[in-house]
Amino acid sequence: MGRVIHFDIAADNIERAIGFYENVFGWEITKAGGPLEYWLISTGADEAPGIDGGIAPRAATWQRITCFVDVDSLAATLAKVRKQGGKIIQPKSVIPGEGYIAACEDTEGNVIGIMQRSETAGF
Repeated sequence: MGRVIHFDIAADNIERAIGFYENVFGWEITKAGGPLEYWLISTGADEAPGIDGGIAPRAATWQRITCFVDVDSLAATLAKVRKQGGKIIQPKSVIPGEGYIAACEDTEGNVIGIMQRSETAGF
């Protein structure tokens, strides 16, 4: 069963977005290591209910706040999306050392991110 594991916020102005979320919700936001321009969001203590996320520069018009669902097989899940009337709006891409992601649009026009974890992705 797929679970929501992460959310991603697209921003036109990273510093402005960070200030907004830190000041409105008290989230802790730090620059991620690695080659991607990405900031990690901690929304609370690990033992508390909820998920964490990140902020990245907006790269496409469909990007807003996107929840990512963890799946065993990205390919199989994308096939199910198509079969159920959804659309693939961002094909498979790699996050080195983390996994593979894609984005789809459901039958109602909502965007959902899909992730297959893989520590060897991109290597």
